Amino acid sequence: MESLTPRQIVAELDRFIVGQDAAKRAVAVALRNRYRRQQLPPEVRNEILPKNILMIGPTGVGKTEIARRLAQLAGAPFLKVEATKFTEVGYVGRDVESMVRDLVGVAVRMVETEKMEEARPKVAETVERKLVDLLVEAEDPEARTRSESRSVGSLRPDREIIRRAMELFGQKLDDGYPEEPTPEEDEQEQKAAEARREEVLRRLRAGEMEQAEVEIEVEDNQSSFLQVFSPQGLEEMGLELPSDPFHRSRTRRRKATVAEAREILTRQEAAKLIDRSSLHSEAVERTEQTGIIFLDEIDKVASKKEAHGPDVSREGVQRDLLPIIEGSVVRTKYGPVRTDHILFIAAGAFHISKPSDLIPELQGRLPIRVELEPLGEADFRRILREPQNALSKQYQKLLSTEGVELEFTEEALDAIAAVAAEVNAKTENIGARRLHTVMERLLEDVLFEAPDLPDKRVIVDADRVRERLHGLVEDVDLSRYIL
Repeated sequence: MESLTPRQIVAELDRFIVGQDAAKRAVAVALRNRYRRQQLPPEVRNEILPKNILMIGPTGVGKTEIARRLAQLAGAPFLKVEATKFTEVGYVGRDVESMVRDLVGVAVRMVETEKMEEARPKVAETVERKLVDLLVEAEDPEARTRSESRSVGSLRPDREIIRRAMELFGQKLDDGYPEEPTPEEDEQEQKAAEARREEVLRRLRAGEMEQAEVEIEVEDNQSSFLQVFSPQGLEEMGLELPSDPFHRSRTRRRKATVAEAREILTRQEAAKLIDRSSLHSEAVERTEQTGIIFLDEIDKVASKKEAHGPDVSREGVQRDLLPIIEGSVVRTKYGPVRTDHILFIAAGAFHISKPSDLIPELQGRLPIRVELEPLGEADFRRILREPQNALSKQYQKLLSTEGVELEFTEEALDAIAAVAAEVNAKTENIGARRLHTVMERLLEDVLFEAPDLPDKRVIVDADRVRERLHGLVEDVDLSRYIL
């Protein structure tokens, strides 16, 4: 994050999102301010709070995508939640604090993944040795038994001592000990076993054993957390028992390919090197300092003045959001989390309600307002061509798995954009999401017939677009039900 200036952040967002320059600038400044704050002395740093953002714009214009891409750029814990899933305290449903608990869970998984990757090179040799053991055992099941018997035999006490002990209890070793191999035979067997291991190791490193099956022990991860019914609904009680003497990890044996076994063993060995308490502390710290919560559909909890019935609960949700956004302490199973410096990005279409319908205190906690503009035909043209994950490129990659080469002419892309804009204008405006339904309708026959097509090269031109989508544009009433 420290290497990205606001201009560079906007340029990165431009790779995936078309237009909405005002929103991109606002989130870029918010992200850069986090870096600036981290450079300040602690006594000053704690006084600077994030400026939360309220995005206002119709559906399908990129509100969620901007927040999601921003979190990826920052490498920060990110959580998207719908405001409508929460209810006021005292009503059945989830309370607003659960989003902070979920955000910490995201941070824990993020830090755990990073530490696993750091530990991967350290455990590579151990994992390789264990894989060789498993492969030798799979080829010669008795190899393990012989190895164990040799190790037990090397620790066997003096025969005379055992004989006297047995005679003391009135028994004799009439049969004597089982016949043991001579030192020469034992040495030969060890050399043969070593040669077998060397050969298996050579083939393993050459990649010849990746699909070979081995039997491996895996843990049955039993959750250490209990779910209980609270007044707010089903919540999770933090009962973590890492050092409980009665907490036994169950294991079971399962078959896996060498490639799968390598990943499982790497995770198991890396987990032994990770200190869970420091991992949880780092996750809590990262949540508090860099966490981002995207609160979608905030307009759905806005209510008209002097409302009654369900609107009372909506206003209650807003009141419950106030302390979380302003800054409070939320108890989680990983420890208490302060929300003072978590960045909140709220978004809503505000078709029926207005931002002024939110209670004044909540409006004050979302000081930066950004209006996102509806998308038109020109925007759709760019969306189909420019982004790294453009919809046309996605379909080309999907069909390439079937050996089908899909090609769009420039006129075809313009025609698709025109159809999407026209249908949005005549029916409900759902923004760029209209392109998904138009493209599915356009390519439905190709997607269905792809495995059996004799000609694996498909060219989509303007005539094909008009032919496939002509009826859709003609009958507006019917398109309400189709789309």
